[in-house]
Amino acid sequence: MLSYTCIMSLKQRKSQSDRVRSLLKSSQDLFHTQDLALLWEIENRATLYNTIRRYVERGVLTRIHKGFYSKKPLDQINPVELGIGYLHSFCYLSVEDILTKEGIISQDVPHITLISDTSEKFEINGYSYISRQMKDEYLFNESGIEQDNKIKKAVPSRAVADMLYYNPDYHFDSPSLINWDEVKKIKEEVGY
Repeated sequence: MLSYTCIMSLKQRKSQSDRVRSLLKSSQDLFHTQDLALLWEIENRATLYNTIRRYVERGVLTRIHKGFYSKKPLDQINPVELGIGYLHSFCYLSVEDILTKEGIISQDVPHITLISDTSEKFEINGYSYISRQMKDEYLFNESGIEQDNKIKKAVPSRAVADMLYYNPDYHFDSPSLINWDEVKKIKEEVGY
């Protein structure tokens, strides 16, 4: 007959393997502490922090910074997804990133630019990020925003409209590449 201690040890091991299994099955690669608490259904903070610490020590999780973890090595995660995961709120790729890729501005942009509800600069794994704050009434209007895999991106006309929201006198290097009718339509739909 098994002792109480032995039974509890078996239950604990099963619980730990269930947690690892649920983590690995998750389509999400990036987690904040609260995400893990919900995924593992752990309410006790001490248990949660001990579990996370153990999984970081075992290499199941990688600590990106305090309260932010990955189940993959950082070099295997799209840098834009990493920035979006860090912000942990609705955001999308826009302004300089999109405009540079489209050839509308020609200067070198040393950071990834995201639009969100916070204004913040941060670095993760050698990548530099800028989050530009936008009022919620405009931010959550998805006119001119596309979903590309896990990343929301502004179409070029939305990126131009966003840039004009931040700087109405902005100088575009190649204005002939801009569909101004589409920019006007997006500005009207978004309301800024």
